[in-house]
Amino acid sequence: MTKIRSTTVLGVYHNGEVALGADGQATMDKYIAKSNVRKIRKLQDGKIVTGFAGSTADAFTLLERFEEKLAAYSNNMKRAAIELAKDWRKDQYLRKLEAMMVVANKEELLIISGTGDVLEPDHQIAAIGSGSTYAQSAALALKKHAPHLTAEEMVREALTIAADICIYTNHNFIIEKPN
Repeated sequence: MTKIRSTTVLGVYHNGEVALGADGQATMDKYIAKSNVRKIRKLQDGKIVTGFAGSTADAFTLLERFEEKLAAYSNNMKRAAIELAKDWRKDQYLRKLEAMMVVANKEELLIISGTGDVLEPDHQIAAIGSGSTYAQSAALALKKHAPHLTAEEMVREALTIAADICIYTNHNFIIEKPN
């Protein structure tokens, strides 16, 4: 069975604002299966934005579990992420899921990894997926050399750079900011 793979998700916290974006490409083996996949979702009436990479079905399973944890912990994003990660490590079914998530609210940005870890990224830049190193490198340079840009502009520019050099990233971006 050929797996659908490949994506680039990037979150940037800059000058008091957060933006999260992703490209739209899904790749199966050696061809593009779909070019406009929506990998960014808003939760809790837009107060939390999530982006996912990995197996789509697995990512949606994690997204549903994350929403359950948010409800259980009064929409406390960090606590919900930690509780999801605990379940991910303990539950045999969840441990087999092949996905990662970036979650963001107005104050913070977190990566929930496929190994059940919750990471607060260095430099307030979170990147996952096949093109993540390209996007992260570009975002780091933009933060350092173009601090006048907004978080949304940084995400758009960094994703554009990643799409220009990564064959698993396209230019169909969705960029969202938490309310």
